[in-house]
Amino acid sequence: MYLIAGLGNPGKKYEGSRHNLGFRVVESLSRRLKTGRPTQKHKALYTVADYKSKQVILAQPLTYMNRSGLAVIELLRNYDLELPNLLVVFDDLDLPPGAIRLRKKGGSAGHRGIQSIIDVLGTAEFPRLRIGVGKPPSFSDGAEYVLQQIDANDQTLINEAVERAAEAALLFVSDGLDAAMNIYNQGLSSPD
Repeated sequence: MYLIAGLGNPGKKYEGSRHNLGFRVVESLSRRLKTGRPTQKHKALYTVADYKSKQVILAQPLTYMNRSGLAVIELLRNYDLELPNLLVVFDDLDLPPGAIRLRKKGGSAGHRGIQSIIDVLGTAEFPRLRIGVGKPPSFSDGAEYVLQQIDANDQTLINEAVERAAEAALLFVSDGLDAAMNIYNQGLSSPD
């Protein structure tokens, strides 16, 4: 069994923001796998789907971004999952808009949702899938920037990245992280 946790903030106020790309990937996966209506439990909205003879939990933590770890650890414990079977999907200021990148582990790079998960798990060694939103303009604060709606210039790139990220997540489930990294990290400098 696998857990794909897409990070974001619940509520209409945050729909369409850069910070909710993890939620959008989970929604794309739910459509692809025809999961139906999600359950609200374990501090998350989630569904369980079958994909290539494997069970996949698709989760959107409802704890708000800064406390994402609370939902992730509750789901991991409830389903007795190991960290290599967890994939966390989130927005990243350090990647250009529309770029995606898988990593085996790493720090939070200031992302509070990832830091919450690291704090709760007591380790940074879990797979993650980053979706680039680009740097904010020099006059803008990063925290404010990610909560804003995606501008028209980046919308197409971001929409395509969400769909590629969903494909990468499914390859992670079916063939493993290394296989997904080999395909979806092409053109990026380091394979970590």
